[in-house]
Amino acid sequence: MPRILAEYIWIDGTKPSPLLRSKAKVIDGPVQRLTEIPEWGFDGSSTNQATTGSSDCVLQPVFFCPDPIRGGNNILVMTEVFNADGTVHATNIRAHLREVAAQYATHEPWFGIEQEYTLFNSIQPLGFPEHGFPEPQGKYYCGVGSGRVYGREIVERHTQVCLAAGLRLAGINAEVMPGQWEYQIGPVGPLEVADELWLSRWLLARIAENYNVRVSFDPKPIKGDWNGAGAHTNFSTKAIREPGGMQHIEEACKKLQLYHEQHVPLYGHGNEERLTGQHETCSIREFRYGVSDRGASVRIPLAAAKAGYGYLEDRRPAANCDPYQVCGAIVKTVCGNW
Repeated sequence: MPRILAEYIWIDGTKPSPLLRSKAKVIDGPVQRLTEIPEWGFDGSSTNQATTGSSDCVLQPVFFCPDPIRGGNNILVMTEVFNADGTVHATNIRAHLREVAAQYATHEPWFGIEQEYTLFNSIQPLGFPEHGFPEPQGKYYCGVGSGRVYGREIVERHTQVCLAAGLRLAGINAEVMPGQWEYQIGPVGPLEVADELWLSRWLLARIAENYNVRVSFDPKPIKGDWNGAGAHTNFSTKAIREPGGMQHIEEACKKLQLYHEQHVPLYGHGNEERLTGQHETCSIREFRYGVSDRGASVRIPLAAAKAGYGYLEDRRPAANCDPYQVCGAIVKTVCGNW
């Protein structure tokens, strides 16, 4: 039986924003089922998840896919963190989403998340001059050509590895600031979109290593007259996707408005610097929804309004949000009553 490498990936306990961690284990392959991947331990005292005196934590595999970097039969393994006694670790937010997804499965919630990010070379975004600033934003969004687009080689490589891994990548585009990009995952269920988004973030950071470039998910990577970086979250239920769904979209927006103050703390650290009411955002201190309004908290796409069904876009989540928390909050609010 051939031996393969399984890269175990998990989310640590770093605050205010958790970091991705990973390590590789040699196991028997090829792997066909999740149950063939063993649990593994790690030193939680080195990841802000345990004390030195009781440092053992457990990685439980929950999702795997081909490893597009190593190739062959090697795999990437998304895991949940458990305590040594088998209980759910306090940093394991996915476990809560598992419960929420099961509770509201009959609503068939779907998500598509638009992940924005910024590529940094040393201390500045790619495309920024050593001193001062580049030309104002405007020509960079979906741009092409030298002087308008920076980091495309990294972006294209990341796109290819995501596709090779079987992730549900929906598209890519350059964003409004030099060195800023976006890709989309979905539409899929809440657990699937969150697993794949975290794994795609890991792949992006791993690819960028080869170029000595740092990936930033900071919601406001450059202060001043520049757009921030978000994770716009598109959401629908079976009722929203069917004819007559516009009524359910409006009901969902009203529920999201009711629980705005509960959602905002779950949508990413530092998000108040991005949600200012400028640069295609609504102020963090208010909630608005509207058709085709990119300055609203929640946008109802024009196509959905015309068809009378479709989906809504929650524009509040920051680029550094935890998709397990975001998806859990939206499902609980729209499908239940928080």
